[in-house]
Amino acid sequence: MESFIAQYEADAKILSQAIAGLSCEELTSFPIPGTWSIQQVIMHVLDSDLIASDRMKRVIAGPTPPTLMAYDETLYAQKIGYHHVDAKLACDLFRLNRLVMAQILRNVPDAAWSQTGNHTERGVESLALIVQLYVDHPRHHLKFIEAKRKMLGK
Repeated sequence: MESFIAQYEADAKILSQAIAGLSCEELTSFPIPGTWSIQQVIMHVLDSDLIASDRMKRVIAGPTPPTLMAYDETLYAQKIGYHHVDAKLACDLFRLNRLVMAQILRNVPDAAWSQTGNHTERGVESLALIVQLYVDHPRHHLKFIEAKRKMLGK
């Protein structure tokens, strides 16, 4: 599991790097109509990571498999006011959360990796699977940020 933890931790700066050199106007613009702004993507990745951290902690704490509630990411993007948040601050929170969770994950007993929770949409998920999903999640969204940066001439 160390390789997953190392990648999870190594990506702590991935959001900051993704928005480097972008103005507030560029972050909140919609260079590809009908899709989220870069700011909304950043906030989505942050929200997802914070929710995943909570899920990981609840699975680790056991012993009863917790319910891992799904959420509507589209409603979050529409209703929470993502464009009013400091994107750099959001990236800092993402980075710090990743660093703290990596410390936590390095210190869980081996048995914790097979402990599970019950996701309300995806079903049974082990701690190992949750970590793997969230190693991949920000990288999945980077391609969308890169496409938007390209449309902005960045």
